Amino acid sequence: MATITLREIAFARSGDKGDTSNIGLVPFDEDDFDLLAREVSEVRVAHLFGELVRGGVRRYEFAGIRALNFVLERALSGGVSRSLNLDAHGKSWGNLLLTMEITVPDEVADRVRALVRSSDLTGGAAGSTGG
Repeated sequence: MATITLREIAFARSGDKGDTSNIGLVPFDEDDFDLLAREVSEVRVAHLFGELVRGGVRRYEFAGIRALNFVLERALSGGVSRSLNLDAHGKSWGNLLLTMEITVPDEVADRVRALVRSSDLTGGAAGSTGG
């Protein structure tokens, strides 16, 4: 088994509604969805965000599109119109989630590292199709 960050295996999008933050987590390879579902729990996300989230953390699985969605309540210091936070919309919170370390089988870590090496050699982003 190996340890990697979520950033190496998935991307995230985040946003807000009032004082609630929403983070979508999508694996680059849809075959990694079950791994994310196993490793990224409500408890782990709540622990990662700590005191930044004063309410609950709920996780929703979207198996059809192979994605997870996390809803973090009382997370934005009152929301956009009330907060003095620099990131009142919670747009950077997806990046914070991507710092979480997860345990994966060695073959997954080897695949991820090979993609990174390949990207470094070609000058492109891992998984990029060009443009």
